[in-house]
Parts: sequence; C-alpha cells; structure tokens
Amino acid sequence: MRIVSEPLTFDADEPLPLTGERTAPDIPDERYWFVRHAVAYRWVLDRARDARVLDAGCGEGYGAAMLAEPARSVIACDLESPVLARAQRRYPIAGVVGNLVSIPLRSRSLDLVVSMQTIEHLHSPVDFLAECARILDPSGALVVTTPNRLTFSPDGIVRNPFHTFEFAPSDLQAALERSFVVEQILGVFHGPKIRWWERRHRESITERLIREPVPAWSDTFRRFIHELDEDDFTISDASLDRSLDLVAVARPRGDTAPVR
Repeated sequence: MRIVSEPLTFDADEPLPLTGERTAPDIPDERYWFVRHAVAYRWVLDRARDARVLDAGCGEGYGAAMLAEPARSVIACDLESPVLARAQRRYPIAGVVGNLVSIPLRSRSLDLVVSMQTIEHLHSPVDFLAECARILDPSGALVVTTPNRLTFSPDGIVRNPFHTFEFAPSDLQAALERSFVVEQILGVFHGPKIRWWERRHRESITERLIREPVPAWSDTFRRFIHELDEDDFTISDASLDRSLDLVAVARPRGDTAPVR
C-alpha cells in the first residue's frame, strides 16, 4: 500500500501493474504478497469491532472494506486521489484524500488507526506517528505493520526502491515510543504449508519471488502461489527478529498529542 508524494506512475483506471507495491485480491500472481498483507487486516478485525477506524494509506481499499464489517465506521485515507477514487468505485467505503503527516481529521476523533505496509514509504514516519496520536481518542489504539528490515534487507541495504525507511523491531519500538506506549510488537511468519515448501526446495519463497520474474515460474510454482490464503501465515511474538513483517500495537501517551 504505497503512499508517496510523487505523481502516479500508472493510470489508476488501468489494470494494476505487478510492482509488489499495490496488491489486490484478484491478481493471482500477486497472491503471496496480497495474503501476507491481508492476514494482518484479518488479525485486527476484533479490535475494530464497533470502533471508529482510519485506514491510513488505504491503497486499493480491500483492507478498509474488511475493517468496515465489524467497525462502527471506517475512513480510508490515501495521498493520491485517483487511487482513492479507484478504491471507492470497488468498495462501499468512505474516503479522504490527505497527507499522512497532516491528516484532515479532528483530534481525538477515532478509536483505532490501522496503517499496513505504509510507514516504510513515508519521508517523516515520526511525524506520521505523532499525527496518529493526535487523531486518536486517549483510549484508542494504533496498529502498524511494516517489513522487518532484519529479514527483508538483511545485508543492510534497502532493496526496495519505494522504501524510505525500513525498521527492525527495536527501530519501530523507538519510533513509536515518542508518541505512544507500545502494547506489543508481533511478527508475521510463514505457516506450515509455506515452511514445507521452503524445506523441500531449500530456499526462501520470498527470495524466489523477488529474484524470479513471473514469466519464468514453473506451472507447479504458479499453482502453489495461486492457492495461498491467510491460513498459510501466522502472527506471533516468537523469534521476532526472524519475522517477515512487524505488527505493532500502541496506545497514545496522552502527553504528546496536540489538539486541533
């Protein structure tokens, strides 16, 4: 779910290009990345029950649509108006165009802010987190996911040209603690089916997807990717440094969020 300041590099009304940055449920070859994103949305559904929710960096809108089922209300926010319009044509969601370091919503007006795979794209993630603290009710919560730098870019070089910052667990904790009390940091991991594939082939499925272009996939590998679902990933606090993505839950500190 990319949210950046440069102009769109594709026509929002055309089929989605396979960059890995915007993924959607109806692109079979992107199924691994979609499910890896969607499992975190599914995990947060219980927290969204009867809540006033913001999906910050909504991208294609499927996450906001998932949250809308249990929530009292959901607002989807994206910087790019054509992308937000595309999401609203597909899903019955309320939306607002806005920069995530200056969100056009009232202070203390939300119970839950969800931001999935977005913070790593922002030029000022600390300002974004402070803005999340401002718009949250003091009893509210923030849920953020982001790739784990320790496994996504293990050599220390940011490998995704769309990423501005990448976070290890300690980095994310430190950034959050400027405006929040961190409740927990968990990790997204491969489930048994994917781990079985990795043992059998003696390679990381993520590395293969990054390395091997779609036209080079074997029919067997393509079927395997197309059949993945949310149950093929797990979220836990075990071996956090080896997780694929980080899932942080935090609550406003109450002494850092200006009211406006």
